[in-house]
Amino acid sequence: MQELEKKKHVERSVLWAQLLCGWVLGTELTFELPDNAKQCFYEDITIGTKCTLEFQVVTGGHYDVDCRLEDPDGITLYKEMKKQYDSFTFTASRNGTFKFCFSNEFSTFTHKTVYFDFQVRSHPGNCFTTITLQSMESACVSIHEALKLVIDYQTHFRLREAQGRSRAEDLNTRVAFWSIGEAIILLVVSISQVVLLRSFFSDKKTTTTRVGS
Repeated sequence: MQELEKKKHVERSVLWAQLLCGWVLGTELTFELPDNAKQCFYEDITIGTKCTLEFQVVTGGHYDVDCRLEDPDGITLYKEMKKQYDSFTFTASRNGTFKFCFSNEFSTFTHKTVYFDFQVRSHPGNCFTTITLQSMESACVSIHEALKLVIDYQTHFRLREAQGRSRAEDLNTRVAFWSIGEAIILLVVSISQVVLLRSFFSDKKTTTTRVGS
């Protein structure tokens, strides 16, 4: 009985180890990027690790931002100017600290809200796969992967919803100001016309001068 329990415990340990090996470590963040500002982030990565940088501008201006990714030697791996959203996947060619920056220096008045997801997949050599998973364990791994995909889709949908809501609010604000401006202009023109018409029909006082002989 004890041997059976021990065997089940080992199998569960192997399953969780397999799941952990399949996990993706990552940094997910939404931050404010002021106008004429630049924000950089750093990530320590080991050689041979596959990484993915994905970003999207949620609110602000024309929904664009500059992005730059550099390796530990300062070599540019990725650089895009005025992008609304993008994704870049690479494999680290060396150990060290990688830097990726977002810049809004080209914008003078508008600040941006930027979302990014930096995923670092675990190195295959760090995981052991010598034990064949049983059908139930394989199903658990498949469900785990499917749930991760669902979470990614939900994140994208939330970002699109937030961006659409921001666009709608901006449009609503512009329409409201334009309507108020038109109303003020119409009121001023109406008052001016009334005053002008009254000036045409108002009686003017005339003075007569008698010249005596």
